[in-house]
Amino acid sequence: MKTDLANREVWFLTGSQEMYGEETLRQVAVNSKALVKQLDAAGLPVKVVWQPALTSKAAIEQTVLAANAQPSCVGLIAWMHTFSPAKMWIAGLIAARLPLLHLHTQVNEALPWSTIDMDFMNLNQSAHGDREFAYIESRLGITRKTVAGSLANPAVISRIDSWARAALAHQDAKQGAVLRFGDNMRDVAVTDGDKIEAEATFGFANRTYAVTELAQAIEATHLDQVTELVEQYLDLYQVAAELRPGGARAESLFYAARQELALKAFLDDHGATAFTTNFEDLGALRQLPGLAVQRLMAQGYGFGAEGDWKTAMLVRIAKVMGAGLPGGASMMEDYTYHLVPGEEKSLGAHMLEVCPSLTTAKPKVEIHPLSIGAREDPVRLVFTADSGPATVVGLADMGARLRLTALTVNLVPPDQPLPKLPVACAVWLAEPDWATAAECWLAAGAPHHTCLSSAVPVEAWEDFATITGTEFALITKGTTVRQFTRELSWNAAAMR
Repeated sequence: MKTDLANREVWFLTGSQEMYGEETLRQVAVNSKALVKQLDAAGLPVKVVWQPALTSKAAIEQTVLAANAQPSCVGLIAWMHTFSPAKMWIAGLIAARLPLLHLHTQVNEALPWSTIDMDFMNLNQSAHGDREFAYIESRLGITRKTVAGSLANPAVISRIDSWARAALAHQDAKQGAVLRFGDNMRDVAVTDGDKIEAEATFGFANRTYAVTELAQAIEATHLDQVTELVEQYLDLYQVAAELRPGGARAESLFYAARQELALKAFLDDHGATAFTTNFEDLGALRQLPGLAVQRLMAQGYGFGAEGDWKTAMLVRIAKVMGAGLPGGASMMEDYTYHLVPGEEKSLGAHMLEVCPSLTTAKPKVEIHPLSIGAREDPVRLVFTADSGPATVVGLADMGARLRLTALTVNLVPPDQPLPKLPVACAVWLAEPDWATAAECWLAAGAPHHTCLSSAVPVEAWEDFATITGTEFALITKGTTVRQFTRELSWNAAAMR
């Protein structure tokens, strides 16, 4: 994946106070190290780094400032083993610039009922100390995620994992950039938006480059590199006979490989983690990039069609949050519906640009007319997304704020083969049902371009929205149109 996500860490902060004495604090250190060991053994996408117990205002502030300054640190986990007077935490919490998870747990899962004495009670005071800590968090308006329960509970680990993935994506977004070849599609509203607000919220720099520069980079690609990449295509995919070496249209596959090489080099040279194209602005490009875009998404780059930089950001965020998980993420669009009563479902696709990370099958490489863009027929990967649970997310600029709308879905096979639809696609059943989901999506003003992820749990999207201060609107099991529209009104009032 573009941008190395290895060696990222979260710092584990344990709260206590000096009045307990050295013997108790030594046990606090032993116990907090035991929790860190449990977390590190749980398979989180980050390393959990133990910090000495914090017992003073100065120590807390210094530790937080050190975490802010550590490039590998993406977040903080705070746990009050014993009682830690919360006024000590004010300066540190105000200084914190990293996502915060408040872990409400204790070392022992079961109480040793027959041996509990006052020494045990004085040592194991999370029920007491975490309430004090939570008060000061709330009093100061500190954004955080709170997770309560034993680390032996897989559900607790899962919630921490979702937060850690959101924290990773938060750091990646602050360091990332969206590179736009041309602007967004003319006169389209939802793909436009406030780039300054988006950069202030998420961190992605947003830069435009002329398509001419990309065309020149394509022409400058080296033949030996192109030939090597085409050989990879032949090994990885079912390549149509006409595109294989010696085939009538083999040169088109070579041009697609030139596009991939040039795009990747251009993005890396400019420090970009996401990009857009626009079929209305192709300049000297012979094909609208299809295969190249699909493969770059599979390598971890974000993408948005028609200049849709907001969707490009979402795809990149999904790639980071889903790293190492089964499934994938792609730009997507609700293209058309199957509305037979009781069988309603969506057929998602786009002109070309759907990421092959959504399938475990071997995609086909084909070439077909596009009938849009006034260029040569483009090469593309053709496949159907694997079945299973997924989340559709869309980002819209609401003027005063950004709104992230999420919809939980179940990917299913098409009812019948699609022999005349020569693009990658996905079919899904929306939750709680098609009509409710569609009416809520429209009520939210959510976009038609989306990110579809079969890897990232919806909780991670909510965690990312919390970390970045983005409005989050969820459509899922149990959602009703009445309740959803009321929540939108409440959100508008709260975020005004």
